[in-house]
Amino acid sequence: MTGHPAPSAKGAVRFGEYRTWYRVTGELTGGLPPIVVVHGGPGSTHDYLLALTRLADLGWPVVHYDQLGNGGSTHLPEKGGDFWTVQLFLDELDNLLRSLGIADNYVLFGQSWGGMLAARHAADRPPGLRGLVIANSPASYPLWRQEMKVLRAQLPREVDEVLAAHEAAGTTDSREYQTAAQEFLARFVCRLDPWPRDYLASLTEVQSDPTVYATMNGPSEFHVVGTLRDWSVIEHCADIAVPTLVISGEYDEATPATVRPFAEHIPRVRWEVFPESSHLPHLEEPERFDRVMKDYLDSLGVAS
Repeated sequence: MTGHPAPSAKGAVRFGEYRTWYRVTGELTGGLPPIVVVHGGPGSTHDYLLALTRLADLGWPVVHYDQLGNGGSTHLPEKGGDFWTVQLFLDELDNLLRSLGIADNYVLFGQSWGGMLAARHAADRPPGLRGLVIANSPASYPLWRQEMKVLRAQLPREVDEVLAAHEAAGTTDSREYQTAAQEFLARFVCRLDPWPRDYLASLTEVQSDPTVYATMNGPSEFHVVGTLRDWSVIEHCADIAVPTLVISGEYDEATPATVRPFAEHIPRVRWEVFPESSHLPHLEEPERFDRVMKDYLDSLGVAS
């Protein structure tokens, strides 16, 4: 996707001794609550979610940011698993909201890992949170790992054999492994051909500095061996008090089994499945995505 509106502000806020890069589309004051976009990975960047700037045309300011270790924010390739924690990224989000002066009035949109992070944030019932969108997110990494076996079984046998051989040999950084992994991405992450420029931009950023992704997730979407392998937010879902929209795709790597706990445990929740999408409905079905988002945002009843 190209042709996104120019940002009204860009910069970086201090986060301890580090810096968090951000981009604003629209005006943060005097109107509707800003939508703060929490990207996936962990270890990706905001780029693949830039299509959400379209919501600014409806009067909703949109804030994108790159989480620490990625994109325009401070990179720390020397840090290990004891540094890259869920709490670090929760603290970073809180710091961003305060630094931008929007902590008293905002909506969160979290995609993939970002949806889990946003759900955990929402479970603490911050008083300024008006609404929550959890897009293409598992509620539990143990569930995710179980479902990856189901999806792997749908790959051509020769592709899975290449993947399994490199995983057993510890050579998941090889070109052959990465090439074979593209087959999984094309089926369960982005079914568009060719892949959109925004998505490619984030992929390139992850490849250029895989520190966070490799440490917390692992070498690929379906081989989760990092520090998040046992993390879950299921036990926190009942504490989410704001109206919540859950989004997933029919062919999503976040399968129904991984998403269902959100629908079962969040009190005020609606689950929308996109029939022609995998993991990126905002790119794969943009018109339907915009309609669903508009209906949800209108339902919040928030005045400008």
